[in-house]
Amino acid sequence: MFSAASRSIARRASATVSRVATRESKRNLNVHEYQGAELMSKYGVNVPHGIACKSLEEVERAVDALRGDEVVVKSQILAGGRGLGTFVNGFKGGVHIVSKADARDTAAKMLGQTLVTKQSGPGGKPVNTLYLAEKMSLKREMYFAIMLDRASAGPLVIASAEGGTSIEDLAASHPEKIIKMRLDVNRGMSQQQADELVKRLGITKNLDGAAKQVLALYETFEKSDCTMIEVNPLAEDQDGNVIAADAKLNFDDNAEYRQKELFALRDPSQEDPREVQASKFDLNYIGLDGNIGCMVNGAGLAMATMDIIQLYGGSPANFLDVGGNASEEQVVEAFKILTADAKVKAILVNIFGGIMKCDVIASGIVAAAKQVDLRVPLIVRLEGTNVEAGNEILKSSGLKITTAEDLDDAAQKACASL
Repeated sequence: MFSAASRSIARRASATVSRVATRESKRNLNVHEYQGAELMSKYGVNVPHGIACKSLEEVERAVDALRGDEVVVKSQILAGGRGLGTFVNGFKGGVHIVSKADARDTAAKMLGQTLVTKQSGPGGKPVNTLYLAEKMSLKREMYFAIMLDRASAGPLVIASAEGGTSIEDLAASHPEKIIKMRLDVNRGMSQQQADELVKRLGITKNLDGAAKQVLALYETFEKSDCTMIEVNPLAEDQDGNVIAADAKLNFDDNAEYRQKELFALRDPSQEDPREVQASKFDLNYIGLDGNIGCMVNGAGLAMATMDIIQLYGGSPANFLDVGGNASEEQVVEAFKILTADAKVKAILVNIFGGIMKCDVIASGIVAAAKQVDLRVPLIVRLEGTNVEAGNEILKSSGLKITTAEDLDDAAQKACASL
């Protein structure tokens, strides 16, 4: 039987794995609101008339080009909760409806600043672009999304006649108001299914036009290799036209080879710079909040390494998988990324040499330690192909490297070195 303390440790370790698994599942390409609007409009989706601005001069030109007396000024960051966010400079709200006369002053408080929201993390996200859009007069707001459903191995529509609010809250309080429709991945969405969705959404005016919008959204989803299109709200204006008033789009990273124009829209300024640097060298890196840097080959082994660090009272600073056939250059770059994190107080390298050869890893470790002027304890556990040669390279390097016999030994030594 496990003791209460052991169960507690196991829960903390599992939580670490859960955090990483969650982060990994969200690493597909995201695009900004204005980019998503441009993409959807290509497939016939009605979107608000708006203009992306990267300078105050562009804001002034956009104000002159947009209709009406008021404009909506929207911060463009890859995080939700913009409207309730706060800028680091103290200005509140990442989305504002203002008169045209006040648009420039409002934009000046937002553009180039950092916006912190519930979903951005405490560091916030930089606002390098503003999206100025015409203020719309909406009669009703709905919710509409298409996403990949693992259970049915195909697209799933989730919709509701009530939108403009948290769909999670609505699903919890009134699950009967949530519409779900599974689609055949080979056949797509039929006209009959589109008509059915329109009726269930409570649309009573311009039904044919509304169905065309639903079909256009599915075409965007299919032809752009989306993993999700979420429109909240999908709205009706005073004339009965259906408009995708605000939308979030995610794309399948595996489709990058055939969606080159889309993936060229990736905004590295919205991502962790360490993850951006890691991707340049085909390294899988995810930053965490611990103090023991991990470098491992293989995702499963990386998860196990983080778990056992937790088991012995430590906390992993990252998930870093160098893959099964890393070069010496990749190992050097991995060390540069690890040591750039000020929170890292020790580094644990755990390598199983299958395809990967331990002597190659050992040479990379030595080269990296010399290049980065390593100032934190380094614990290395090697096992597998050419392990004797690898350990000999480490021992003869003249560097202060602690070797370990197995993973337990490595984790204990890493935790004890703090």
